[in-house]
Order: sequence, then C-alpha cells, then structure tokens
Amino acid sequence: MQNKIIKNNPELCTGLSIGFGAIALLFWLQSQHTARVSIEKRTDSQKTIEKPASPIVKPTVPPVSKQHIHLVLKRSMRKLYMYKGDSLQASYPVAVGKPGWETPIGKFKVIEMLKNPDWTHPKTGKLVLPGANNPLGERWIAFWNVGREYIGFHGTPDKTSVGKAASHGCVRMYNENVRELYEMVKLGTPVLVEP
Repeated sequence: MQNKIIKNNPELCTGLSIGFGAIALLFWLQSQHTARVSIEKRTDSQKTIEKPASPIVKPTVPPVSKQHIHLVLKRSMRKLYMYKGDSLQASYPVAVGKPGWETPIGKFKVIEMLKNPDWTHPKTGKLVLPGANNPLGERWIAFWNVGREYIGFHGTPDKTSVGKAASHGCVRMYNENVRELYEMVKLGTPVLVEP
C-alpha cells in the first residue's frame, strides 16, 4: 500500500529524493572533513600527531616590489637608503667600517633588533649598560654575523664619526635616525651593501 502511495504521488517522491540527497550530501561533507585530518609519524620519536590540514586559500597579494621595505647601503657614499618597493622613503648619513674592518658587501637580512641595547667590550669583557655612553646608542639592528661577531646598524654617542669610515664594521647612525629606521624595518628586511 505504501509503494502505491509513493508511486502515485510524484511530488512526495521528488521531496523524498531531495531529502535523501541532502542527507547524503551532509554525510559526504563530513567524510571530506574527516579525510582532511592527516596523521603524521615523527621518525625521531615515533609519536603519532594528528594535525588538521590547512585550508587551501589563494590570497591576492600585491607584487613584492610595491609592498616591502628594503635597505641599500652605499659604503663609498656613506649613505643608507630605505625603499618601499621602488620608492625612496628616506636616506641617512652613516659611518662605515674603517680600513681593515670594512663593512661586508653583499645581500643580507635583518636578523636581530634591540631597543636600548647593552654592549660588551670585545677585548676587556666589560659590560656597558644602556645610556648616553653606550657605543651602540639607542637601537641595534643586526644584519650579519659569524659566530659571536655581529654587524648591524646602531646609534652612537660619537656624532662626529657619522659620515666617516670609523667603525669596526658596523654602520653608525645618529640616534634619531636609527630610532626612525627601527620603526620601519622588521626581522627579515632585506639589506643590500654595495661598495
């Protein structure tokens, strides 16, 4: 009797088909979500870690050259240029490494940033706390290192050295300029040092 009602009533048949289709779709979506959870085995500890798969998103990103800050240091001119994309945003006079201690040439990235850094004298080991006599001034922005030796942009209490080849490789700046630069760059900011 029920088969006759369903066969003789096409609207009921269509409604049931849509309902069952919707339920099937919900089960399918749930199974897709469950399938997107991946299980990774870490070979080092043999632990199993459940990690949800990242959703596939294709954001619209402007070209890198129009978006990011990058720095260009021209050693011979003793000038630092800050660009946003292709547009010059600022330039600063600097002191660079003296003969025998030249600031390295090449492509680098900002690797460390500190406000009011302390400084340890490399020969005596004496610690100089932040303040007016600290050789690093008010900000430190490192872009090169070998072991424990770092080179970076920093302020200086010796304003007369700016514009000269006077440092042990670092790039000295007026404190007001390095404070401004510090607010514009971040870890990973590209640094190009040219002769």
